Amino acid sequence: MKNIVILISGGGSNMAAIVRTARQRDWAGRLDAQVAAVLSNRADAGGLAFAREQGIATAVVDHKGFPGREAFEAALAAQIDLHRPALVVLAGFMRILTPAFVARYAGRLVNIHPSLLPAFPGLHTHRRALEAGCRVAGATVHQVTAELDHGPILEQAVVPVLPGDTEQSLAARVLTQEHLIYPRAIEAFLQQAA
Repeated sequence: MKNIVILISGGGSNMAAIVRTARQRDWAGRLDAQVAAVLSNRADAGGLAFAREQGIATAVVDHKGFPGREAFEAALAAQIDLHRPALVVLAGFMRILTPAFVARYAGRLVNIHPSLLPAFPGLHTHRRALEAGCRVAGATVHQVTAELDHGPILEQAVVPVLPGDTEQSLAARVLTQEHLIYPRAIEAFLQQAA
């Protein structure tokens, strides 16, 4: 059975959507995949509790406890590698990864970003979309490369920007689409890699 390791930093709503979808008989059976572990760089990440409740292995590798990014990533990679993942999934993991870490998992590292890439890489995507007067916004699942938010696009979802939208209202609509496209993109990616 193929293992998936998910990295989070916060509430883990995308992780939860992936776990729920993976546990549906038709999805998990078709892929022969499971979420083997959920790892976080923050001990207070709310998604860890959900993962534990689901019987999924969890671990915390706190980036603040290391002298630099390379040492943190070495410890993180050691935890990831315990589960021999076919795919490493970034789901709200709020750390920029070094090129060496990305190269270690090349071809099996994916991320979701709350914009229609290549527009608005980085932070504050909803604010930037509203300030630019965009009529649509959305989310992108992509392979991770050394360049931030610029890897090959696997799937996108588009949502309209409505009159009177705020960052929060737009973010909420985009998030509902993230929960749909991330599991679907993972499914397609693993099937293609098989």
